[in-house]
Amino acid sequence: MPPAAVPTPQSWLAQGRASRRLALVVVFVALLLDNMLLTVVVPIIPTFLYTIEYEGANSSAAPHQPESPSSAIEDPPFSPMSSYFDISTTMTLGSPSTTELQKGTSARHPQHPPMSSPPPNGCPQGEEFLTQENMRVGLLFASKALVQLLVNPSVGLLTNRIGYHIPMFIGFVILFLSTLMFAFSGTYTLLFIARALQGVGSSFSSVAGLGMLASIYTDDFERGNAMGIALGGLALGVLIGAPFGSVMYEFVGKASPFLVLAFLALLDGGEGSLNPHLKQSTRGTPVLTLLRDPYVLVAAGALCFSNMGVAMLEPTLPIWMMQTMCSPKWQLGMAFLPASISYLIGTNLFGLLANKIGRWLCSLIGMAVVGISLLCVPLARNIYGLIGPNGGLGFAIGMVDSSMMPIMGYLVDLRHTSVYGNVYAIADVAFCMGFAIGPSTGGAIVRAIGFPWLMVIIGVTNIAYAPLCWYLRSPPAKEEKIVSVLYCLKA
Repeated sequence: MPPAAVPTPQSWLAQGRASRRLALVVVFVALLLDNMLLTVVVPIIPTFLYTIEYEGANSSAAPHQPESPSSAIEDPPFSPMSSYFDISTTMTLGSPSTTELQKGTSARHPQHPPMSSPPPNGCPQGEEFLTQENMRVGLLFASKALVQLLVNPSVGLLTNRIGYHIPMFIGFVILFLSTLMFAFSGTYTLLFIARALQGVGSSFSSVAGLGMLASIYTDDFERGNAMGIALGGLALGVLIGAPFGSVMYEFVGKASPFLVLAFLALLDGGEGSLNPHLKQSTRGTPVLTLLRDPYVLVAAGALCFSNMGVAMLEPTLPIWMMQTMCSPKWQLGMAFLPASISYLIGTNLFGLLANKIGRWLCSLIGMAVVGISLLCVPLARNIYGLIGPNGGLGFAIGMVDSSMMPIMGYLVDLRHTSVYGNVYAIADVAFCMGFAIGPSTGGAIVRAIGFPWLMVIIGVTNIAYAPLCWYLRSPPAKEEKIVSVLYCLKA
C-alpha cells in the first residue's frame, strides 16, 4: 500500500483557492471590518468634535478666573444650558457690562467668569452647538454612503470583466488607509475625507464579496444560508463597533480603536489573496436593464428604507441622549448594543427560516416591526428605555436584510443572466441611499422639528412600504428565460 502523500504548501494553497468556505470567511471578515469602522465612529465623532471645537474654543478664548463670593450671592439665577451663550454674546458685542467686567470697574460683578461652570447634573453645555452639530455629524456620516453610491456601478462592471479577487483586495487596501486616517485626523475636514475614502473601499469589498458568494453558491438554499452567514459578519461589526469605539475612546484614546481595525484589515487583506479568482465568462445584464425591473426595485427599496431608520439614528440618537439623558460617553455607544445583538440573531436565524416561510413574508413583517420600533424610540427616558425599541429595530432589519439579499440573486437567476456583480451593486446602492439620505436629512429634520418627529416620519414610511413586499411572493420569469428552460428540458 503506497504511503499517503504529504501535503505541500503548493497543494494547500491550491485547496485554499478552491475552497468555498475560505471565500465565505474572507467575505465575512470583510463585512465585519467595514461595519465595525462604519459604527465605531458613532459614539466618537460627536463627543470628539464637541471637545475640540466647543470646549477647546471656550477654554482658549476665556481664561478661568475664580468667582468672588459676592458675585455668586448677588447674581440672579439662570439656566446653565443657556448661560454661556448669553455671556458670550454680550462679550462679542462689547456692551457696557462687558467693558466693565474686563476693566474690573463693575461693583456688582467683580471678576465674573466668561463661562459658567459645568452644570451639576453632568449635562454638556452648549445646547445650540449640539443642535447645529446634528447637521455636521450627519453630513460626515453620510459622506461614506454618498461616495459608495457613486462608485458601486463602476465596481459592478469591473467585477463582471475581471472577476472578484482583485476588487476585493483593492477594497482591503483602501479600508486600511481610511482607518489609519481616522486614527490620526484631528479636524472635521480630515475626518470627512477619511469617511469618504472608506466609502470607496467599502464599495469594492462589499460588491465583489457578495457577487462572489452568489457565483459559488448556486443552490438557492445554500446561497441563502451563505448570505445569512456573511450578513452575520455585518451584524457582528455593527454589534461590537459602537460599544468598542465608546469604551476604547473613553479609557484608551481616540486613535486606539482605529489602529486595531487597521491591523485586522491588513491581516484579512493577506488572507484574501487565497480567494478564488473567478472571472465571468458570460456577459451580465446591464445595470439600467436591472433598474427597469420592478421586482428588483421593490427589493432594493425594502433594503433602503429599512436601513434608513438606523442610519438616521446613528448621528442623532447620541446627541439626543446628551441633551435629554445627560449620558456619559460610554453610554452613547452602548445604546446601540441591543440593536446589534438582535440584528446578529435575526440575520442568522432568518437566513435559514426565510427560505421555508417565505422571504417576502419575512421582509413584510420586518419592515412593519422596523416602523413600530422607530416610533417607540422617543418614548425612552433613559438608556434602559432604549433596549426594547433598539432590540426590535435590529431584529427586524436582520429579517429584511437576510431575506432581500438572496432574493436579489434569485431575481437575476429567474429573470436575467446569472451574473451577479451588477445586481449586488444595486443592492449596495440601496444600502448606501439609506445611509446617505438618512444622516444627511436626519440632522436637518431634527433641527427643524425635533428628534421625535424624525422618528415618526421614518417609522410611518417603513410601515407604509411594507405591503409592497407582497409582490415578491411569486415573481414571474422573463419569457426568454422560460423558453431557455423549456429548450433545456427537451434536450
